[in-house]
Amino acid sequence: MAEDYLPRIVDAELDGAYAELPAVSIEGPKAVGKTATALRRARTTLFLDDPGHRELLNADPSRIDTSAATLVIDEWQRYPPVWDLVRRSVDRDPTAGRFLLTGSATPAEAPTHSGAGRIVQLHMRPLTLSERQLAPTAVSLSSLLSGELVAIGGDSPVNARGYAEEIVRSGFPAIRRLAEPTRRLQLDGYLDRIVEHDFPEQGRTVRRPATLRAWLRAYAAATATTTSFEKIAAAATPGQGESPSRATTLAYREALTRLWILDQVEGWQPSRNPMTRLASAPKHHLADPALAARLLGLGAGALIDGVGPAPAIPRDGTLLGALFESLVTLSVRTYAQAAGARVGHFRTRNGDREVDLIVQRDDGRIVALEIKLARAVEDTTLAHLRWLRDRLGDDLLAAAVITTGPHAYRRADGIAVIPAALLGP
Repeated sequence: MAEDYLPRIVDAELDGAYAELPAVSIEGPKAVGKTATALRRARTTLFLDDPGHRELLNADPSRIDTSAATLVIDEWQRYPPVWDLVRRSVDRDPTAGRFLLTGSATPAEAPTHSGAGRIVQLHMRPLTLSERQLAPTAVSLSSLLSGELVAIGGDSPVNARGYAEEIVRSGFPAIRRLAEPTRRLQLDGYLDRIVEHDFPEQGRTVRRPATLRAWLRAYAAATATTTSFEKIAAAATPGQGESPSRATTLAYREALTRLWILDQVEGWQPSRNPMTRLASAPKHHLADPALAARLLGLGAGALIDGVGPAPAIPRDGTLLGALFESLVTLSVRTYAQAAGARVGHFRTRNGDREVDLIVQRDDGRIVALEIKLARAVEDTTLAHLRWLRDRLGDDLLAAAVITTGPHAYRRADGIAVIPAALLGP
């Protein structure tokens, strides 16, 4: 395991919290690498997806207090009472580094106490472009957030086809190591498990699995758009009678969010420079764009060639462009979390102004990022960034376009152009 482990950005966050806090919970979708990350920091583990371990803990809850070293409690949501057991144990002994929990779902049966002040939660996403080690990091998001005029430079070996291959290869560490045919089978199995096992574990009975699969496909087609959930439901069953009911789709959304499969980007609401007429609808993203590609039955070649079924959801641009935006968004959200920043998207209600990602510091100042599936940046690409810069003034720390091109540089107008593979934490 040690030889195969890819260093994760969350490692530094975890080590910092683990050194000062008694309990940390790593949360995120299954197969994202939470257990491998936790086990590198402890020798004693309770695997709560093992019925035997759950039975032992149920019979003797005090066993969580007996470990002299850090105790990993893996898949804690399989036995929700353990959350309160850890909280009470921390109240008795707040020594740093006592517990590392991992969770692949927020349990339907909520713990008695939120754990606030006792258990700190860290979100772990699939591998970012930086973690995949496609190229050395040349531009740091944290440096852009610093407000200083940092140097922008570097060369990327990754082109549009390379990004398409990264989309379908997946950011789940164990899955991306597989050969292409086996990887497809694993991703299909991952999606099957969501429908057949994970929903029932959430206390949700899926009466029509085909309808849930169709809704997931429609949601995948809506990647990187703000399409309404009503339109997604209608697209799930075109020409086949009634769409899934509102109650059904609400249940889908709630369960998939609890499973960390939906990872929407909320609309940005500025705190320092109030604006009117801003849209609040979220941008739709799945946890890993590889899941979206598999739901739509598309490989890298089909994405590059624009081959595939007619889009169920209207969009501007290509599906490859949408999934590239999703891949960059996954990466930027991880980098922003490490920098203590939040991520939203900017869009006016009538859609005449929009910026793909807004990364906001605690003081409300921002970095604005446009994401373009293009090697070169045209002046027309920058109109919305320039408009936002004019509106925000010094509250805009930096503006950049993230591309599939080969070179990072700063334009004469001050806007940075950064190949996606060169951006890091």
